[in-house]
Amino acid sequence: MSTPTGFMEYQRELPADRDPLERIKDWQEFHKHFSDEQLKTQGARCMDCGTPYCHTGIELAGSVSGCPVNNLIPEWNNLIYRGLWREALDRLHKTNNFPEFTGRVCPAPCEGSCTVGLIGDAVTIKTIEQAIIDRGFDEGWVVPQPPKVRTGKRVAVVGSGPAGMATAAQLNKAGHTVTVYERADRIGGLLTYGIPTMKLEKHVVQRRVDLMEAEGIEFVTNTEIGKDITANELVENFDAVVLCGGSTRARDVQMEGRDLNGVHMAMDYLNGTIKSYLDSNLEDGNYISAKDKNVIVIGGGDTGSDCVATALRHGCKSVTQFGTHAKAPLERDSINNPWPQFPNVYTLDYAHEEAKALFGEDPRAFSVLTKKFVGDGNGNLKELHTVQIERTVDETGRKIYSEIPGTEKVWPADLVFIAVGFEGPETPIIEQLGLAQDKRSNVKARYGKYVTSVDKVFAAGDMRRGQSLVVWAINEGREAAREVDKYLMGASMLP
Repeated sequence: MSTPTGFMEYQRELPADRDPLERIKDWQEFHKHFSDEQLKTQGARCMDCGTPYCHTGIELAGSVSGCPVNNLIPEWNNLIYRGLWREALDRLHKTNNFPEFTGRVCPAPCEGSCTVGLIGDAVTIKTIEQAIIDRGFDEGWVVPQPPKVRTGKRVAVVGSGPAGMATAAQLNKAGHTVTVYERADRIGGLLTYGIPTMKLEKHVVQRRVDLMEAEGIEFVTNTEIGKDITANELVENFDAVVLCGGSTRARDVQMEGRDLNGVHMAMDYLNGTIKSYLDSNLEDGNYISAKDKNVIVIGGGDTGSDCVATALRHGCKSVTQFGTHAKAPLERDSINNPWPQFPNVYTLDYAHEEAKALFGEDPRAFSVLTKKFVGDGNGNLKELHTVQIERTVDETGRKIYSEIPGTEKVWPADLVFIAVGFEGPETPIIEQLGLAQDKRSNVKARYGKYVTSVDKVFAAGDMRRGQSLVVWAINEGREAAREVDKYLMGASMLP
């Protein structure tokens, strides 16, 4: 333990973010950084618990509690307190291949299950994690480490998101020759196309890709398995294949007016903007622009929030985000949402903070159900109609949503972005290989084993578990690599 009374002596602090009204003028990351002394103080708040729930990585009540990659959090908190940054980096890399990603985009379930959070504010874990890896790159401690011996075995990884990258990194470490196939023009999957640059600048992703290439991993872009190369060809030409293609079939809404101009899927909007920004700093105009438009986002999750932030940077006239869920309480409900479950409390995400600063209020509308889209007579969206809903739970525990009479409302809208989740992986590879699927259409493969119904073929990440967190993708990629190594070699030294 850094200091036995640190959690009582020091208050939780977070680095200040850039001013919301200033940061919406650009596309850079919005966080500022702590000094070494401030980080030391925050590390001192860690109690080094006898049973540290922060790195348990278990699922409770439908959400994750603790760190899914089982980060050795108390250890590197103590090392930062002692000023041993290089040692802290070594401990961090033992469990997490990409802390520069999780330190930026993970919702930090570790903090939700921090023991200090039982009686006060949790330790500032995520901030310390990012500081360690950024310091590692700045100091030149993070360098290519190619394997000393190659096994002669060849593995294909389909998809270059966090699961695919983690799988590839671990299998390469074991000495196998790894080729990663990506259908987009850049490596990174949702890390590149999906998460806006304000949360994760793409040079951070490319820096890790360059490192992995220097370690011997081959990345192949603009190649879609199932189309440019058949899935069966891949299985024939490699000793093992790991499917990490994600859960990318976006869920749509079916209602009157869905075909009007101005109604778009959220990922088309986000990815178009990201690609245009990376290609030309938005000068090519190859994206859906929200400039001077009334924007409504349907869906209360992170994808919807990213649409809000993107619309603000485009210069929208107004922006509102609909969620069917009720507004969360200001404090954790100790009965229905007890520690160490992830706390379901009201917070302002970065996008909501920006919209509030610009327009004067939280852009979210809670317990809202969209009923129909209405056009202007020329095929263009003009408005949408909604009603308020309430949720009840019947005696079997089933959630029932009911419309509240008299709460109908008409909203002016020029653009609507649909961000209501994802239905599962795309099907060409699954169909070509004849893979078994679970009831949610994901590739069927047991957690911890990752073996599909077809010999030599494994599956990990969102393609296996459904849409989830980046940290779960890294967890599954690492574990799948170990199982593939066992399959190829009979045993594995991978963690």
